[in-house]
Amino acid sequence: MLRDATPDDFPAILELNETFVSVLSPLDRPGLARLHAQAALHRVIEHDGKIEAFLLVLREGLDYDSPNYRWFAARHARFLYVDRIVVAGNTQTRGAGSELYRDARALALRDGVPIIACEFDIEPPNPASARFHAKLGFREVGQQRIRDGRKVVSMQVLDVAAEMAVGAV
Repeated sequence: MLRDATPDDFPAILELNETFVSVLSPLDRPGLARLHAQAALHRVIEHDGKIEAFLLVLREGLDYDSPNYRWFAARHARFLYVDRIVVAGNTQTRGAGSELYRDARALALRDGVPIIACEFDIEPPNPASARFHAKLGFREVGQQRIRDGRKVVSMQVLDVAAEMAVGAV
């Protein structure tokens, strides 16, 4: 079941984040509470009472210290930024990630936001994320070295404005 995240979901969200922290940023409860309060979209997929996936999306204009968020903010006036999407390993083949991104796309289309932005690791590589985002239509618009040079991320965008233009015809 896809639904809005609530503070009651925070322990499960933090556990999922920790499971995949090597390809994400660390997150604690106060940090999650701040992101949740600022989120344009914070959704979970729950199955049999267990949170199996979550998506946290932010809008432009926030005071958020993520270097990746700031990279997009410096280049785009309006965007949705996927701060993190996490799908439990045993759920990845059931379309949970695509379902969560459909929600982000619907929000962008509804609000007239031209792009959805995200990033994923390319050094060290995260080939599963690269394949997943390519399948959804994301394309690289830059790269950034972070964490004192220990990581390189691929800065990705999905052009929702093109979909809006097609829908307007």
